[in-house]
Amino acid sequence: MMLEWPVPPETANDTPDAQNLAAFLMDLRARGIQDLNLLRALENVPREIFVPHRFADLARRPISLPLRCGQTLPEPWLAARMIEALAPDPAHRVLEIGTGSGYATALLARLSREVLSIERFQSLAIEAEARLARLAVGNAAVVFGDGFALPPNIGLFDRIIVQGLLVEVPENLLALLGEKGLLVAARPVPGSAPGQQIARITRNEVGGLDETPICPSRLQALLPGEARAL
Repeated sequence: MMLEWPVPPETANDTPDAQNLAAFLMDLRARGIQDLNLLRALENVPREIFVPHRFADLARRPISLPLRCGQTLPEPWLAARMIEALAPDPAHRVLEIGTGSGYATALLARLSREVLSIERFQSLAIEAEARLARLAVGNAAVVFGDGFALPPNIGLFDRIIVQGLLVEVPENLLALLGEKGLLVAARPVPGSAPGQQIARITRNEVGGLDETPICPSRLQALLPGEARAL
């Protein structure tokens, strides 16, 4: 079952026309996105309110878009592939590291029981929280803070998604995963090959990590600490 939210009247003028929306969904399907609940969320969450106003007419295009603080909103298909790899369901508690605009947060909130999103740029966190409030998203919270220094008392999560490149997977982040939990993040390609790829990470029976490659990516490396100046 998917969560349904009321759409505020003021978003009516932001809704792309049917032709652009159809092309947006067709592109996602052509790129291999198959989960129907995820496609429904992508259809109903208006990406145009998660980008700077001057780029609103490009929001349903298959491209990345710039955000404040030198950050980037990834291409829709990449956001969708990461969420599809995460496989959230309505019983799951999800931790997101790197809120950005809040677009993926809104998608995850439609597919999960609860979402906690951590953003190191205070201005981005404030803006993302306002966008979620505009859409009346009641099961997601955005917190300004360091995603690499989370207190253990925040509890366990069924799923963790990291919106960036993890050169090393922090043990304290893995410690927040519940039983049978999994983590999705960009990771360096193994061996001497350059580049990065989205990977699904799980613990195996001997306590090590298994990584399943999903698709190539070009995400920024995540940095520790809080960017208070921004």
